[in-house]
Formats: sequence, C-alpha cells, structure tokens
Amino acid sequence: MINITLPDGSVREYQDGVTGIEIAASISEGLARNVLAVKVNGQVWDLTRPITENATIQLLTWNDDEGKATYWHSSAHLMAEALEALYPGVKLGIGPAIENGFYYDIDLADDKTLSSEDFPAIEQKMLELARQKSEFTRRAVSKEEAIAYFTEKNDPYKLDLLKDLQDGTITFYTQGNFTDLCRGPHIPNTGFIKAAKLMNVAGAYWRGDEKSKQLTRVYAITFPKQKDLTEYLERLEEAKRRDHRKLGKEMELFAFSEKVGMGLPLWLPKGTMLRERLEQFMRKAQMKAGYQPVVTPHIGSKELYVTSGHYEKYGADSFQPIRTPNEGEEFFLKPMNCPHHCEIYKTRPRSYKELPVRLAEFGTVYRYEQSGELHGLTRVRGFTQDDAHIFCRPDQVKEEFTKVIDLVLYVFKALGFEDYTAQISLRDPENKAKYIGSDDLWEKAERSIIEAAQEKGLPTVTELGEAAFYGPKLDFMVRDALGRKWQLGTIQVDYNLPERFELEYIGSDNEKHRPVMIHRAPFGSLERFVAVLIEHCGGNFPLWLSPDQVAILPISEKFHDYAHKVNELLAEQDIRGYIDSRDEKIGRKIRDAEVSKVPYMIIVGEKEQENGIVSVRKHGLGDMGSMPIDAFVSNFKAVLAEMLS
Repeated sequence: MINITLPDGSVREYQDGVTGIEIAASISEGLARNVLAVKVNGQVWDLTRPITENATIQLLTWNDDEGKATYWHSSAHLMAEALEALYPGVKLGIGPAIENGFYYDIDLADDKTLSSEDFPAIEQKMLELARQKSEFTRRAVSKEEAIAYFTEKNDPYKLDLLKDLQDGTITFYTQGNFTDLCRGPHIPNTGFIKAAKLMNVAGAYWRGDEKSKQLTRVYAITFPKQKDLTEYLERLEEAKRRDHRKLGKEMELFAFSEKVGMGLPLWLPKGTMLRERLEQFMRKAQMKAGYQPVVTPHIGSKELYVTSGHYEKYGADSFQPIRTPNEGEEFFLKPMNCPHHCEIYKTRPRSYKELPVRLAEFGTVYRYEQSGELHGLTRVRGFTQDDAHIFCRPDQVKEEFTKVIDLVLYVFKALGFEDYTAQISLRDPENKAKYIGSDDLWEKAERSIIEAAQEKGLPTVTELGEAAFYGPKLDFMVRDALGRKWQLGTIQVDYNLPERFELEYIGSDNEKHRPVMIHRAPFGSLERFVAVLIEHCGGNFPLWLSPDQVAILPISEKFHDYAHKVNELLAEQDIRGYIDSRDEKIGRKIRDAEVSKVPYMIIVGEKEQENGIVSVRKHGLGDMGSMPIDAFVSNFKAVLAEMLS
C-alpha cells in the first residue's frame, strides 16, 4: 500500500500501482468524468500512469492552467491527425500548448499553402476524429525504433529532434491512426474535445533558425463545450475593441513615428497628463513610505555595466555603444537604473542607524528589442520604470519586502486590478551558470521572499528559472477584465550587486558590513502598465486618473460665458475639464464626449444659467439630473475618495 497526499493535506491509502483516474473515481464520479491529468510530486502525468510510491498529487481539470495545457497539447495531436488525413505527405515539426490554445509547425507537400478558407474543413475533421473517443496511449521506444519509424514516414523534423534525445528517454503517443514523438502527458481520450477553431497561420523557421526551412505554423484552440468557444471568440472581439493601440489613437494619448524610431513612443498632451497623474500618485505613496527621489543620466560608462553584470547578460540586447573622441571610451544607453543607484549609495559612508535607504526614480531605460517583437506600448525600446532600490540590513529584509508588497497591493486596488497571483520566481537549479552570486546568498534571498509572501497570505505559484540573473523575484501576475494574464509589478531581493559594487555600512559593532538590496517597481514599465490599464478598463480610466474628468457642453454660443464660469469653479476644486465650444448640436457633443470616454458631461443652457445649476450625464450611464454646482462637486469628491481610500 502507498500513501497519497491530496491538496487539502488529507492522506489516503491506495494499492501500489494506483492511477490518477482511479484516485479520481474513489473521490467522486463527477471528478472522474472531468479530470484531465494528474500532478504527481510536481510533475504532470497521464491519468493511466501507475503511481508506485508515496506521493503528493493534484487532480487537474479544465479549471487548472496545467489541465488546460495538457488538453491543448492533446488537441495539437488531434489537429496533426486531421492534417495527415487531409494532406497526405504532410511533415510535422512541433506542436506545443501555448497560453491560449496551441500550434503545430508543418511542412506541406508540393509547396501547398494553407489559408483561412481551409480552416472549416480541418475543424470538421478534428471534431469527426474527436467523436471516435480514441485513447491516448503512451509507449516507450528505443532510439533505433524511433529513427526507423520516422525514416519510413520520411519526416526529417522528427529525425532532427531525435538527435538530441537519449536512448531510454523516448516515448511515442498514439491516438486513432496517428502516432507522434512526445513526452506527454495527454488527456484520457479525444472525446473530451467538443469544439475547435483554427485561428490563423504564420511562417516559422524550423527551430527558430533563419537558415532553416520556413514551415507553416497553424494556430488553433479547442474547448470542452461549444459555449466556451463562443464566449472566447466574443472576448477576442472585445479585445480588438479594447486594443490599446486603437484606443490610444482615438483618445489622443500616444503615437509612434518612423522618423523618431521604431519602439520609441511619443506621449501626446492627454497621454502625458495621464502618465503624470500616475507618477504623482506613486510619488505621493513613496514619500509617505520614506523614499527619497533621485535622478540619474540616460547613459553610463561601459565600466559601470561590466561591474554590475548587465554588460555580460544584456550586452547583446543593448543599443550599440556610444564611442567618444577619447580612444577606448565607451558609453551605453542605460539598460537598468540599479547600477546608478548603487553609485548614489556609495557617495558617502553609511551607518546602520540610517538604514534602510530607499532611493526612487522614474528612470527611462533602453533595450534593443527585435523589430518583430515590438508591439504598441507593451514591447518598446525605450521605457520608464517606477524604479526604486532599498538598501537595508539583513535583519530588515523581510519587513521591507512586506512593505513593498503592501505598496503594490495599494496600487492594484486604486486601479481596479482585483484578480492577481504572486509568482515566486526562483533560479533554475539545473542551470546555475545563468546567474551571478553564491548558493548561500541565493538561498537567503529565496527564503526571504517565500516567507514574506506566506506571511502576507498572498495567492502564490512558484516558477523555477524565472529569477533575474542577480536575484529571485516576486512577480505579480494580474488578470484583466478579459481574463488575460499580465506581469505587473515586481520585487527582487539582491545580495549580489552590493557585493559587486562593494557597498558597505558601519554596524553597531563599528565594523563594515554589506547591505542587502531590494529592487521594486509596482508599475514595472509605465508604458506597459498604461497599455494594460487601457485594455483592462477599455479606456474608461478611474476618475482620479482620467486626463479629462469633465466635459462642459454649452447648448449654444449664448451660454459660453456660463460654461467658463462653471469650468473655473471646478478648476478651483482641482476637477479637470474642458469646454466644447464647437458650433455643433448638443447631441453631437454628447456623442463625441462618450467616444472620448470622459467620465462626466455637464450640459449648460438657459435653465442652468438662470438657476445657477448644471445638468449632469455620466459616461455609459446617461442622465443624472440637474443639481447645484457644489452638489456636483461633493458627489464627485465622494466618488474620488472612495476610489483612493
């Protein structure tokens, strides 16, 4: 008998060799019908794979990310089977699950091409095969047998993959008439797949090598219910309507210019107001938390980044060095703010009594992203971080880290991000060469993050290999209004840069000690944060953040003077607005203000002027009636206070 520990901590006893599906059936019939895979001691397995020793397990369903990944990887095999049936001679590359769905890289025979016109036939074939409820069966094979199989199939891509695999580690998966080289895992059978949609096709070089043949990458997605697919497609349409590039142009927030350069955004007046409000919000919160503002140059000498390690790790992704008339003198556009802040810390001796030292800067940094990876504000070559670095004693690390968590959560609340997970990003224990610093320092840093997250009761996931090269991180993964996941906000514990820059403080024992450095950026990149915020709220910014909070709409020219009086009274109360003085009908002015997503519209005409009142409309909700100006101000400020409480 073996002991199986479930996620709630309970332990059940089963016969040696029990499978995930048998465990699910012992819990409930409903679970057994819906379970897709089983996670055994941190690894996802097929439900039919025997468990032969004591283990901690999690039964994965569609509600789990790893359950979806297993489902979509199995769907990739189903699509490959459909493609083989419809396009004899097709050769297959790889077919992984991705965040939403999956893709398969294929090489069609006789230089055929795929287009959206071919999608319905492929989808129909996939569902026809799915209804056969073919089981996914796993079989270990020798390397010799695997090579013989794919040689007979004349599939050079699978043969290329086999070169990197060791004998004794190779497995095939078969469903229906299709067999693929795969480590798995997979769902029990194809019958779980009820709805399928091919999304698009693109070109992809084999193994990402431009010297290799370009294959056709077919993107698709599947669901266990047709209703789920319908809702997903509706969300995609809504995402197009919320696209920050589209709304940013319509709302006149930012622009790009080929003459300025790809990936270098230009902030227009309204976008600049929005950005400055975010900065003011953060500056106020930082000042309250004891941060000191600093400003550093946009460039630094090569020696600075060699010392920090950024040259070694990011040199290939940096802009080319700036060479001066002095021979051998080189500067780089700043890829990170932290080396500069280390030098600020070193400007004078520090005592243990003055720690922690908290230095904050809205610092613009530069990375040479490839042109194909640039995307609106979410992936740019120049961006501004709400960067801060805390230099503290080792005994202060957990307390300071916890305070930063509080700041991040305050930001999320004020901006309406309610669904988030804290990702504990640790180094890859199998590839320590990617990182700088000793094992001892890494273990201390990782322990501090894990304990702080536990004490705050954060919902967490742990990801190996996602740490920065100099230290582990706590990354906040936020789901927006459309359910998409974004990384916003990061906190990092760093014992390494203080070593590399030889930072010191005099302790209570009158000896020199090394401080610990905490990196933090609740917004992360301001550009990316604004992009996510635009799409999250569809351009309907929180009232406190909106560039224009009020649009004053006079019915005709006769009421322009009263409109200016109202605007002045609102401005005295720090309410931002503008007057639409165009010679247009009031209906057109209201429609334009709605399109611009101005939170409040104040309409002024004869009745309002005579009685010293205003008629108020709220964006998206319509008429709120007439009221005295001071009543509107009181209502406005009450809404504002509740948002920022």
